[in-house]
Amino acid sequence: MKKPLFFWNELMATFWFVPIFIIVLAVSLAVGLMSLDHMIEIPEAKWTHFFLVSSADSARSILSTISGAMIGVAGTVFSVTLVALTLASNQFGPRLIKNFMYVRLNQVVLGSFVATYLYCLLVLNAIKDIDGYTFIPSISIVLAILATMANIILLIFFIHQIATSIQADKVVSDISDLIDSQMKLLFPHKMGDEVAQSVDEQQIIDRYPYQLPIHSNKTGYVQYIDSEHVLDLVVAEDALLRLNYRPGDFLVKGVQIATLYFHEKPSKVFQEKIHSQLVLGKTKTSQQDLEFSIHQMVEIASRALSPGVNDPYTAITCIDNLTATLCHLAQAKFPSEYRVDDNEQLRIITSVMHFEGILDIAFNQIRQFAKGNTAVIMRMMHGLSILIGFVERDADRQAVIKHAQMVLRVAEQSIDEENDLRDLKKIAENVLA
Repeated sequence: MKKPLFFWNELMATFWFVPIFIIVLAVSLAVGLMSLDHMIEIPEAKWTHFFLVSSADSARSILSTISGAMIGVAGTVFSVTLVALTLASNQFGPRLIKNFMYVRLNQVVLGSFVATYLYCLLVLNAIKDIDGYTFIPSISIVLAILATMANIILLIFFIHQIATSIQADKVVSDISDLIDSQMKLLFPHKMGDEVAQSVDEQQIIDRYPYQLPIHSNKTGYVQYIDSEHVLDLVVAEDALLRLNYRPGDFLVKGVQIATLYFHEKPSKVFQEKIHSQLVLGKTKTSQQDLEFSIHQMVEIASRALSPGVNDPYTAITCIDNLTATLCHLAQAKFPSEYRVDDNEQLRIITSVMHFEGILDIAFNQIRQFAKGNTAVIMRMMHGLSILIGFVERDADRQAVIKHAQMVLRVAEQSIDEENDLRDLKKIAENVLA
């Protein structure tokens, strides 16, 4: 993913960009249509009486009514949106608020109502009826009426979307869809630019007589790394770079983020260029960080298992979706930690995700919170029994077996009913065998 695309996606997640764009479009449309009304005089006919306003007072009345209604509904839409975000934050966790901000309908509805209000004010100000001169922007008024009708339809869709968006199953489903799209981007079938995992790192590093530590110039979460440009910079210096962090990691100002191994001293601006390829922010983002989205799913399950909520069905839904994600990752080709140039020479050693790490993130906290909850524990074991049939690497299989053993120990410690425990052990046999 290119760096401009990263910033574009972050911009589209704000509540202000799309509404402002719609408002600017509405103002431009008002100016253009009023100019058209000045140039075109529509002759009176029988059919025009049904669509065009014939008097200045009627035009002012229509536009005043529309503008007043639009700004009133805009305030209501804003209030409903804030209530929905508050409910989502309390029920599912504050980290999910950004997911609701990505919903394009919320941005479009807010922008369309405010834009219609401003459009009507501009057209209303253009109406003239003084000293025998009358100007009624008929075409502009017709568009205002059509925009009002469209806004009413949008309002119906908005109410429906708000009512469904805060349902637990819908929230989990949306996160699962986001994870699927991330997996297709981060784990395509052909990764390319890989070398064998048996590379002797130390032997290659010893070829470079000098090394230079690169330290973070500020504090924050790594949101994005432009790996292509980093590779180009390292190739230009004929060097080798070891990156110690990946998107999602937290950096403290002054911590060593990388080590450069080189033959000749690199240019003074090299470190600044490396820093410019890393985007740091105060919060995590999901664009290059699959673990962040999985953490969101785990947070929903953990909250559902808390004594104050006690909603095991939502936790089971999260486990089912996490199982589907892990089944896909079990067959995915994970990127190599080695990046090479066009001549197959090792240039970057980086930190990458592994299946076992993602499995730990997905199931560790849920297992810890599920102690004593028979239904959730059995669902976790059922998910692991499905997952074991999809793993293709021996290391991944051992990771699944390790989790099955941990779930079984939790069950033996917290499930008192012998029949339930016996049923769970039968499921565990499929994994442990």
